[in-house]
This record gives sequence, C-alpha cells and structure tokens, in this order.
Amino acid sequence: MLTSLFRERVVSVEERQQAFESLLKKSYRQAYSLAVRLTGNSAEAEDLVQETFVRAYRFFHRYDDTLPFTNWLYRIMSNAHIDGVRRKGRLRTTSLEQPNPNGVTTIEVPDHSSSPDRELWNRSMDEHVQEGLNQMTSEFRTAVLLADVEGMAYEEIADVMKTSVGTVRSRIHRGRKQLRNFLMKRCPQTFGGMRYDV
Repeated sequence: MLTSLFRERVVSVEERQQAFESLLKKSYRQAYSLAVRLTGNSAEAEDLVQETFVRAYRFFHRYDDTLPFTNWLYRIMSNAHIDGVRRKGRLRTTSLEQPNPNGVTTIEVPDHSSSPDRELWNRSMDEHVQEGLNQMTSEFRTAVLLADVEGMAYEEIADVMKTSVGTVRSRIHRGRKQLRNFLMKRCPQTFGGMRYDV
C-alpha cells in the first residue's frame, strides 16, 4: 500500500514516518527475537536491531508494500549482521589490564549477567542450541533460523538473503547438519538419539 500510496499522491514526511513507526511496532518482537538468535546475546541483539531500524528508515522509500515488511526487515538485519561480523574481524582488542593514557591500569566492565532480560533470555533459549548456532557461519545460522524459527519458505529466505533457492536449501541442510553434530557431541545423553537425516 505504501508504494502504491506514494505513487498516487505526494505523501508527507509525517505520513511516511507514521507508516514506518506502525510497521516497526508490529515487527519489533520478531526482529528482536531473530537478532538474539543471530548474535547469541541480548546486548548485541539490541545493537543489531537498532542498526537494522536505522537502515530500514534510511531506505524506507525503497520498501515495496506488496511484499511482507518482516521479510524486507530480515534482509536488512541479515546484511547488518554479516557486516558486523566482518567488522569484528578487523577490530583491535585491548587487554583490560593494559594501562591507558590516564594512568589507570584496569577498565571497569559492568556485569550484565544479573539483568532481568538476561534471566529471561537464559530461560527462553536452550543454551546448547544457541551455542551450536553460534558455531555456525552467519549465512548458515541465518538460513536455519529463518526456516526453522520464523517458518519462512525457501523462496522468501532466498529473497531475504539475496541468493538462489538452491543455495538456501544447501545452507539450511548444512547448517542443520552442523547443529545436529554439535549437539550430539556436546550433549550425547540428551541429543545422542537424534536421527542422522534431521
């Protein structure tokens, strides 16, 4: 409707913002849930959601309302996540004990482990599955999560990930296999009986 609305008449900035905000409110929980599963923790998920929303706002004029908004948002999130993973590879790490220019030899690090959202996260997500997801490459993890958690069709995932359906099928198959092997090794008493063809 937005694209067709934009074609039919000039839409004010306020109308565009209202439409954007309405769509974000409807999709926030799904976006945050996917971000948590992609990143593995709530702090990074919040950053990823924020980056995704900023990018979505910047490029909202390109959104085609004939397609589901969440698919478009997931594509942006997937790209933002992959960009973040690539950037991390180039980031320099600093020791917490290294002296800084002020002469202080330690860096204060807040403890987020006791926060309520962290507790909720720990209860809602099986840590072994999340650890297995974290071991995958971001492309495999994204494909598996979009298929198995979000319930998206292969064609939708291909659109989100900007790749072919065959590549999506391969990534899902290989990602599931990696996850299954990880779980069978990590928790043989719990997951040892998993079928090989899962």
